[in-house]
Amino acid sequence: MRMHYATFGTPMRDAKGRVTNAVLILHGTSGSGEQFLAPQFAGVLFGPGQLLDIARYYVILVDDIGHGKSSKPSDGMHAHFPQYGYDDMIRSQHELLEKGLGVNHLRLILGTSMGCMHSWMWGESYPDFMDALMPLACQPVPIAGPNRIWRKMVMDAIRNDPDWKNGEYNSEPRAGMVTAADMFFIASGAPLKMQKTLPTRDAADAADAEYVKNFVASHDANDLLYAVNASRDYDPSSQLEKINVPVMFVNTADDFINPPELEIAEREINQVKRGRFVLIPISDQTYGHGTHVGCCVAAVSQRIATRVGKVDGRNLPAR
Repeated sequence: MRMHYATFGTPMRDAKGRVTNAVLILHGTSGSGEQFLAPQFAGVLFGPGQLLDIARYYVILVDDIGHGKSSKPSDGMHAHFPQYGYDDMIRSQHELLEKGLGVNHLRLILGTSMGCMHSWMWGESYPDFMDALMPLACQPVPIAGPNRIWRKMVMDAIRNDPDWKNGEYNSEPRAGMVTAADMFFIASGAPLKMQKTLPTRDAADAADAEYVKNFVASHDANDLLYAVNASRDYDPSSQLEKINVPVMFVNTADDFINPPELEIAEREINQVKRGRFVLIPISDQTYGHGTHVGCCVAAVSQRIATRVGKVDGRNLPAR
């Protein structure tokens, strides 16, 4: 299996050989580590004097199984690729850190969307491996209700497209992928932002057409099907008390996938010994489920600065 990653900065170790400054950042469904190099994320976190300044921290961006440049169905196995789940993804991340990079401890795990869910699983599976967790945009409970339904609609659209051919297509099953793109557009969108920026029928239709065009061009049907299906047995809810480190859990009030009226986050955070939940209210600066990689990431990250702390360091090159 191939695991693709990028690192920035240099690992530092204490007298016992434990890495003290590594930060693992985990992406969402169908994404990759490359998304965190966008200016709205890297530009407010990784630079000189910023919260995850790479002169101080060793930042690790991973492409999960089935994503980015890591092993995935579209490499050649198509629908014969193993049906991986979140447990497999967590184990492969851990293997990469310990055996591939020689990282035996993390200062922080910051995860967005699927990576948010992985953060909970990390805290339960490897409770002593990190100093803090920052899950952004998810819930620590099984995926059910509308969150499950929109995922099922994506998978059904692909599987029911005759051009999918049980995963052995020669060209992308367009009808299925268009429906999948439409579902992702809605799920990742923000009602207030979309209503203001797309105030007419023509504007909304044009934006949808552009989104669908870009989505279909940049995704493979089998890869997407596998990625969405990987969440099928996710359920950290019964073991949240195993998490010993500080947790800063953040959702936004305009998140279609994790709507605040469910009040799940407020309930479940009580099981976390050192947990805190923050709900960002709807505003012109929130982007629904995508707020975690938008302009608010620096502001919400500031809330954990006192928990994560600063690591003494010197000017070190990115690599």
